[in-house]
Amino acid sequence: MERQFDLVVVGGGPAGLSAAIYGARSGLSVAVLESYAPGGKLVKTAHIENYPGIESMEGTTLAMNLLNHATHLGAEYIACEVSRIEGESVICTDGSKITGKALILATGTLERKLNIPGEERNVGRGVSYCAICDGAFFKNKVITVIGGGNSALEEASYLTQFASKVNVLVRNELRADQNIQDEAYANDKIEIMKKIIPLEILDDGKKVNGIKVKNVLTNEEYVMETSAVFPYVGADPVTAYAKDLGICDEHGYIITDEEMATAADGIFAAGDVRKKTIRQVVTAAGDGAIAAQSAFHYIKKHDEGK
Repeated sequence: MERQFDLVVVGGGPAGLSAAIYGARSGLSVAVLESYAPGGKLVKTAHIENYPGIESMEGTTLAMNLLNHATHLGAEYIACEVSRIEGESVICTDGSKITGKALILATGTLERKLNIPGEERNVGRGVSYCAICDGAFFKNKVITVIGGGNSALEEASYLTQFASKVNVLVRNELRADQNIQDEAYANDKIEIMKKIIPLEILDDGKKVNGIKVKNVLTNEEYVMETSAVFPYVGADPVTAYAKDLGICDEHGYIITDEEMATAADGIFAAGDVRKKTIRQVVTAAGDGAIAAQSAFHYIKKHDEGK
């Protein structure tokens, strides 16, 4: 089956749905392709409190608001897992082909998981992959950060403005830049615990209340008190479908200019999937708006040239 749209947006998170809203408002026929759930990571976020104009909102509510806004304006939401891109066409794993005059890639990133018991069931109940998003929910609580790189220590420092204490569990040695290490060691709220690995995240049936760990030198296992666990063991861009397009950096992130255009003609990118420094809902939405306007002008120029 093949379908044709003016604009095809791959990814239904904040970036993709914002792009769909702006594209539809510009009079384009728009398809939004999403393999997981409308809203992307929003559906894994308990509350949003850092989006302009929203004091507090459940992540799932904002996700549905974005979806409803886009579809109300005429965008079509299509459940589809993308396998590859061929020219102007997106090929889904079910064999369907969806073609657009322009494409916006907004598939975001996928956090590397700890893959330990208790992690998945406690997402949104004390397990979070975004300190800026969720740190404020744990005021005067003990927080556990897992990881030894720049992100882990930077987020640990950020979390100290809320937490009574932040324990940083490091499997081996710290890999963070020296100045970031120095800042962490100088913070009396941070305790860096090396040679410690997580075994299980514990809960009381409603929220996280502890973490079982192991000392790799002594093989001792014990339980630490914690109200939240923030794993920072890395994240990977969801771009396997775009690996042959020549638009990704060595880590798989898509390179764009300020107009969200990639090196491939007619292909734009938005949100966390881009090579960028700040990955937040508000920056994803901004990227989506810019990408849609750039795509609109590209399509208009394309049509006028026929």
